[in-house]
Amino acid sequence: MMRYITEKSDTHKSSIKKPDRKKKYFLQFILLLGLVASLSSCRTSAPRLDYQALARASILLGVDINMEDNHKLYLEVADWIGVPYRGGGDSKRGADCSGLVYQVYRKVYRTQVPRNTEDLKKESNKVAKRNLREGDLVFFTSSRSKNKVAHVGIYLKNGKFIHSSTSKGVIVSNLNENYYTKHWISGGRIR
Repeated sequence: MMRYITEKSDTHKSSIKKPDRKKKYFLQFILLLGLVASLSSCRTSAPRLDYQALARASILLGVDINMEDNHKLYLEVADWIGVPYRGGGDSKRGADCSGLVYQVYRKVYRTQVPRNTEDLKKESNKVAKRNLREGDLVFFTSSRSKNKVAHVGIYLKNGKFIHSSTSKGVIVSNLNENYYTKHWISGGRIR
């Protein structure tokens, strides 16, 4: 309980007065309001989903994006669709396959991965096709080099992966397409 102390000038004695009820309740109300305001500012809010951007990404990539999926991955790779192929490139002005992987991993996973396909494979744990998860790498040979890794993409889901094709630029393809079945080496998960 709050008390006010006042001094009388003629007797120099202290007397104690009780505040009236209105002041007491007003002060309690102000304290309660301050407490509520400070507690509400400590609350963390869940990140807001941009449903329009996810719907756009879903259409561009040809995959259904669920609540459990890595939204950051899908939103990032959707922005790369249509970027032209450029040997040695790693920007949206032009990118090769490992340049695409390099930039997506840097942005989505905040990790730096090797800049060439062979080193990406060396830095990855082998993953069977049936065990691929979104964000895993997929490695292929080329028509010219049957025993050497020559191409890499990023697995999305349901057999689909994104990569930079020399003839079409950044596109989504299906692992079950004849060319990719024939040239498949393995999947890889960055260590």
